[in-house]
Amino acid sequence: QVQLVESGGGLVQAGDSLRLSCVATGRTFSSYAVGWFRQAPGKEREFVSSITGSGGNTWYADSLKGRFTISRDNAKGTVYLQMNSLRPEDTAVYYCAAGRGTFHSGSYYYTEIPGYDYWGQGTQVTVSS
Repeated sequence: QVQLVESGGGLVQAGDSLRLSCVATGRTFSSYAVGWFRQAPGKEREFVSSITGSGGNTWYADSLKGRFTISRDNAKGTVYLQMNSLRPEDTAVYYCAAGRGTFHSGSYYYTEIPGYDYWGQGTQVTVSS
């Protein structure tokens, strides 16, 4: 069992930066991939970024590459999402999730919602223009 708590959201201006944190409890945290997803009002939840348990592999939504960076510190049970050059369209509730990914077509995927079993409550990020 893994419990997740996000923090670090807030109201910022376009061009600013934020760092979100996802703190996990549970002895097996390092064995789980962690993903960040976001959901804007009236829209479906979408993939943002993910990282494997060891931290050795990361993935990003194509539209976010170069602006967002994911990292993890397993000793602290924490995953971070550094968000730079924020835009109004980044406004959303950001969720972190832990899971083992989905397996199909001979490979594991860590960008899909069904691959995550444990979810945090979310943190609001609002970017004003």
